[in-house]
Amino acid sequence: MKRVVITGVGVVSGLGNNAAEFWDALSAGRSGIGPITRADTTNIRFKNAAEVRGFDATQHFDDKALLWLDPFSHFGIVAAREAVADSGIEFTAELKERGGVITGSCLGGKTTEDELFYKLYAEGKQRHQPVAIPRAMSNAVASHVSMEFGLTGATFTTSTACSSANHAIGQAFWLVRQGTIDVAITGGSEAPICFGNLKAWETMRVVSTDTCRPFSKDRSGMILGEGGAMFVMETLDAAQARGAKIYAEIVGFGMSADAHHLTMPLAGGAAKAMREAVADGGLRPEQVGYINAHGTATQANDPMESEAIRMVFGDHTDNIRVSSTKSMHGHTLGAAGAIEGAATILGLHKGVLPPNANFNEPDPECNINVIANEAISAEPEAAISNSFAFGGLNAVLAFKRWEGK
Repeated sequence: MKRVVITGVGVVSGLGNNAAEFWDALSAGRSGIGPITRADTTNIRFKNAAEVRGFDATQHFDDKALLWLDPFSHFGIVAAREAVADSGIEFTAELKERGGVITGSCLGGKTTEDELFYKLYAEGKQRHQPVAIPRAMSNAVASHVSMEFGLTGATFTTSTACSSANHAIGQAFWLVRQGTIDVAITGGSEAPICFGNLKAWETMRVVSTDTCRPFSKDRSGMILGEGGAMFVMETLDAAQARGAKIYAEIVGFGMSADAHHLTMPLAGGAAKAMREAVADGGLRPEQVGYINAHGTATQANDPMESEAIRMVFGDHTDNIRVSSTKSMHGHTLGAAGAIEGAATILGLHKGVLPPNANFNEPDPECNINVIANEAISAEPEAAISNSFAFGGLNAVLAFKRWEGK
């Protein structure tokens, strides 16, 4: 089994349109949540989301390319380009043969679907662009990125609701670790802010009418977000041989199914995924010093996740700092694990743990050590990033701070 490291990071999010902007806002505890501009919210109960702002797709793609791309692809491809440039990797003919692209997305091209169905059902238009299916397919980002960089190894997309990106990153990690491929571009993207999808979320009654307050006693629900994050992942030997900058080592991946309920999470299932990620990484529980929590700020999730953390880490839970960065970049659904993975990796790299914003009051049912409102300086040996999805599908990634060993 080979050791695997992260050498490139790219982010497009409600906190900024590159990794540097994202980190500056995140570490400052600056929220990207604000009024929705992407859709008419007159008849929608909630009005806020963490939209990607100031992103001009025409600066990144020509008119011909734009015909084929939904906004979720814009975010994923641009993040992948940034990650590749950041890594400084050169895709030689040999490396292209040994390189793959593994992405996650819950909804795929939902904006494209929404527009098509409006034209069909509301306007009665019977003819549509022949690119509708390629724009909407969830694997569009993986396919476009593989073509752009000429990578012909294992390339696919996972779709497991809000765990999609973590499942993708974990699979990419295992493929590199076991030697199936030598390098992976991996992550996830999502563009859920369109009228039809917002109305669907409205019916669930889990979206807050103001903002996202994970683990706070006065929390009132999740806030949707959009964007994407991508990483270049390669073997430690290859990264060191070319003198690459290393952000962190990815050491473990755990996944589980609650086998319980489609929308009500189960602490035992979440705990199993965390336990397996720690074990897969060869970590002792006491080595974990930070958890980027799933932390949706719903009444059901936060106590469940807090209980699951205590099930895994016992008394050591009091020593683990926890934050849900969804409090700033929103819940990006299938991209959540990627954007939160970026927060975790950059936090380990910079020795700063991002805060849990909008935290007002501790909840006795969430008995964990929350990083309330302000980032802290810390250098934990290891960290995990949690994603727990509707359908009871859980995926957890484990990272170690890179110390040059």
